[in-house]
Amino acid sequence: MITKTEIYLPSRSTVRSIALVVSLLVIVTPLSGCLLWGDDEPIEVLPETEEGFGAFSVVAPIDTGINVYHNHFRMNETYPQWLLDGLGVNKICDVTLNGTWQERYEADKEVCWDNITSEDIVWFRGTRIIGTTPDDNTDIPILDDPQDGHGTAVTGAVINANPNAVIFFVEGFSDAAVLAAANQPLVDIITTSFGPIGSIPVPGIEDATKIAVVQNKKIHTGAADNTPSPAVQDPTAGPPWSIGVSGYAEEGDDQKETMSGSYPDVAADWTQVLPNHDDIDGYHETSGTSFATPRTAGLLSKILMSLRHEFGDMSSGADPEIRGGLMVNGTNYSLTNDGLRDALNLSGWYPSFSTWDPLSGTTPISPIAPCTQVGWGVVNESNVLPIIEHLNGTTTMPTRPSDVIICMEANQEIREAYWG
Repeated sequence: MITKTEIYLPSRSTVRSIALVVSLLVIVTPLSGCLLWGDDEPIEVLPETEEGFGAFSVVAPIDTGINVYHNHFRMNETYPQWLLDGLGVNKICDVTLNGTWQERYEADKEVCWDNITSEDIVWFRGTRIIGTTPDDNTDIPILDDPQDGHGTAVTGAVINANPNAVIFFVEGFSDAAVLAAANQPLVDIITTSFGPIGSIPVPGIEDATKIAVVQNKKIHTGAADNTPSPAVQDPTAGPPWSIGVSGYAEEGDDQKETMSGSYPDVAADWTQVLPNHDDIDGYHETSGTSFATPRTAGLLSKILMSLRHEFGDMSSGADPEIRGGLMVNGTNYSLTNDGLRDALNLSGWYPSFSTWDPLSGTTPISPIAPCTQVGWGVVNESNVLPIIEHLNGTTTMPTRPSDVIICMEANQEIREAYWG
């Protein structure tokens, strides 16, 4: 399974050169010790909240693994017992917090890493990370692969967007990995950044994400490909129940990243500075829809946290049996996944093509049918407050122009016809 990051492109500079050529063509034709605390069944309904914890949101990245030793994921607080029970945690690893990455790993190897199985859900105390690996074919469960790092960067993008997110990390690329999060009642948002190169129309994780969204009422953000291929047929970004995410140059000229999927739902920050997988405090700049997608998930979780705080909802998820399918179930207020998605669509915006830098490797966002390039538009931190105020009734975001609505209704109809 291919992760959707620039690692599959020759280099950033080479991508820019290729992208420049492609953009010109497009313009012409448009992640010391393990503690086991028993075998009791997980508690389904959250009891009273602990003072000081407050409203929260749970995001589930599905990916290669995660560097739990990185400072990016440290926290001073502790997760309350009811939250750990609600998330099915059956082990705690008291990871070593001093020394180099290798020294910490070696100190924890026998008491932690060697004892984790596919049946375990583990909280790494002192971090925001609760992790699991439903598949047994991994060298070190949950911990990011020594030669990869994709999952650490993906999760870092979530935390960049919402530093207070609870992370329920699942290692893997299979339906089983997605279902581990989809069937977890407290998970709000699942984010996936892998799929076939070129968005070729082959089966992927669409059956599992459909269960997550349609049956269990969660949000799924899926990465479009790192080519200009349309996202409609992509098994990660294309299904109509998923929010397909492409890339734009947020720190650059604000235009569409040429080497990212076309006709998605939204576009988000393509290039970010994210945590390393093999040290404790290093960062690197990296690019791809792999990171635009979890950033979008983090922003959505931030919105959920704000609304839950405002309306006194101290739980999470949208389990139909526990929460009636409501992502926010507060005092005289409720919100579904559809309502949150509709607000996201309303908040999208199109940067002016006048900021385009011909040497940037981006494609200028056309004033004609920009939806075919970036869907409902771009999404970043500036979208958060308007969405919150729209959903809490403080203000009302304006209706999108008719041509945008027609274009994106057509997008949804194509996806429904293709995916069912």
